[in-house]
Amino acid sequence: MTTQHSRLDQSACRQESGCTLSALRLHIWQHCLAQKTALIIYAHQNPASFNAAARDVAVQALTKQGYKVLVSDLYAMNFKASATAEDVKGDLKNPEHFIYNDEMMVAWQNGRLSDDIAEEHRKLEQAELVIFQFPLYWFSVPAILKGWIDRVLTQGFAFTMQKLYDNGVFKNKKAMLSFTTGAIESMFKPDGIHGDINIVLWPLQNGVLRFCGFQVLAPQIFWCPAHSPPEVRSAMLEAWQERMNGIFAEKPLSYAPTKYFDLSFQGGFCLRPEIKEEYASESHGITTAQHLGKLLPPDNQTKAK
Repeated sequence: MTTQHSRLDQSACRQESGCTLSALRLHIWQHCLAQKTALIIYAHQNPASFNAAARDVAVQALTKQGYKVLVSDLYAMNFKASATAEDVKGDLKNPEHFIYNDEMMVAWQNGRLSDDIAEEHRKLEQAELVIFQFPLYWFSVPAILKGWIDRVLTQGFAFTMQKLYDNGVFKNKKAMLSFTTGAIESMFKPDGIHGDINIVLWPLQNGVLRFCGFQVLAPQIFWCPAHSPPEVRSAMLEAWQERMNGIFAEKPLSYAPTKYFDLSFQGGFCLRPEIKEEYASESHGITTAQHLGKLLPPDNQTKAK
């Protein structure tokens, strides 16, 4: 082989190597660009609990599919539940008359929120899907999770008076509740002693999640795992794992869009007359809460249409 041929071969190798490296970089870049992120807000004290098992199933199933999964383990983090002036770094806007929402919005605008809140904001900004994993306490969330809601869903960051519901800040993100109950399913039926689970879920799913703009997915309810035999608990977790495989493709629950309402003080932010007229002949209301004095639409807060 001549020296000239040797140089040509070396040049070709460098070019091929360079092309291969560029292709690899492009592949990695495309993978990072396409990778979805899920955030699990986990609220249970016991690492051996069924809630912990449900969390682990979600983490494993989503990670296996290539998703980036973040977890906020609130008890392990010793997350502060109380909303106080300590959540603001530096001077308050009005120390003589402390109004939490006002002070937090100014602190968020100026980058003066406490470190724990700022960290949760960074996680939320990354996430396309947020899963709240918890045991149902007093028909609601545990205090530590309520503190996360109060402190992290800061005015300005999570909502404004102009950006609410289907026009909300998080309208391009999905969120869902995944929780355990101490009661059997029949106790939360319309004729059950606890009442309709759809009514129980409305304040959390509409008043928190959808209020901030989230597309709300149907909840994952683990009925009474503490009093279920091992094979039933295993079946619950298997069903949860299977659901995780298609979770990003799920349709959200149905709500009354904001265009149905007269969004003015003169109109009282109530349904427009033409919308009421449109639903006058319907046998059921529009949603669990906008029921118009009619029967509640079945499974409005538990199943997507």
